[in-house]
Amino acid sequence: MQTEHEVRAAVAAAQTVVVKVGSSSLTKPSGHLDVDKVGALVQVLAQHAKRGTRMVLVSSGAIAAGFGPLGFDARPDDVSTQQAAASVGQGVLMQHYETGFARYGVRVGQILLTADDTMHASRYRNAQRTLRRLLDLNVVPIVNENDALATNEIRFGDNDHLSALVANLVRADALVLLTDVDGLYTAPPSKPEAKRVGFVADANEILDNVAVGGSSSGVGSGGMVTKLEAARIAVNSGIPVVLTSADNIEGALDGRPTGTAFAPSAHRDSSRRLWIGFAANPRGSLVGDEGAIKAILGGKASLLAAGVLEVHGEFSAGDPVWIDDENGNHIAKGLSGFDSDEIPHTLGRDTSQLKRLLGEEYAHPLVHRDDLVLL
Repeated sequence: MQTEHEVRAAVAAAQTVVVKVGSSSLTKPSGHLDVDKVGALVQVLAQHAKRGTRMVLVSSGAIAAGFGPLGFDARPDDVSTQQAAASVGQGVLMQHYETGFARYGVRVGQILLTADDTMHASRYRNAQRTLRRLLDLNVVPIVNENDALATNEIRFGDNDHLSALVANLVRADALVLLTDVDGLYTAPPSKPEAKRVGFVADANEILDNVAVGGSSSGVGSGGMVTKLEAARIAVNSGIPVVLTSADNIEGALDGRPTGTAFAPSAHRDSSRRLWIGFAANPRGSLVGDEGAIKAILGGKASLLAAGVLEVHGEFSAGDPVWIDDENGNHIAKGLSGFDSDEIPHTLGRDTSQLKRLLGEEYAHPLVHRDDLVLL
């Protein structure tokens, strides 16, 4: 396990860095975009980009930048008005970013994503190729959820989650999460007993030891819980994380002891498996019997039709599905080898039976072990 010094040194030496900034860090209390805050952030990022660091900025703020000009006193609650505000605000936000980075001779490119873009393998690869090509061209991609089109049913919900997935997409060496507090605390910072946590060795256990809540700014959509979940995704992908305030961005990128540093896990999986584990949204489930579940938990087995009891949901071959035990617990996530309507005919049959009764094309696993990620 890495020490805090090693983690911060790794962030300082990172060649590819994803920085996520929330709405509350870019706007005034009234909800209007704060040009000075945007300019201060751009200055730091541009300086690092000019020194050769491949920077990706995941920026909230489109809705917050739009509802002020539209005459609203606070962030609208209904989806259609939020989408309208995002449509107005995204242009305002990008104008300030383009102007700001141009002062330092740095080009930017806009990438708007929806959850669907990471749920489907082909669209995931397209996003990955575009982001990597922009970085190769020394362009700073500015990524945001496409709030003008996203709905509550199919959305990331916050840019913290999105930033961790983008870090996977570009195979980042570090993720910096900027918020309106200067790190993770053992209790809400307003309480006298709250103490800042400078280093987290195991992000998978941290929620058991701290009390966190949602966004209190009235501007953003996330909170400390979403940032911890993003940190979990990143560190489990082998990416070190620093969580701090926007005012401390320079110190965080330089490896100074600001905010909270999260140590990455020792193992970094392939981009494909990271997509299956963190980005893919299951469309259904396969219920395995006791023997099948035991074999899968062993880490080297595929899910065979002979060990599956039930299939639920409607999905196509290649779609992500849950693999559940008989008690309904999610054991793993994987990519189905068949359409959901094909699977009932295969259940309980071994490979030789499948060949004889249904044909050679059915004699392969329902979920291959290379397409399976344990939870």
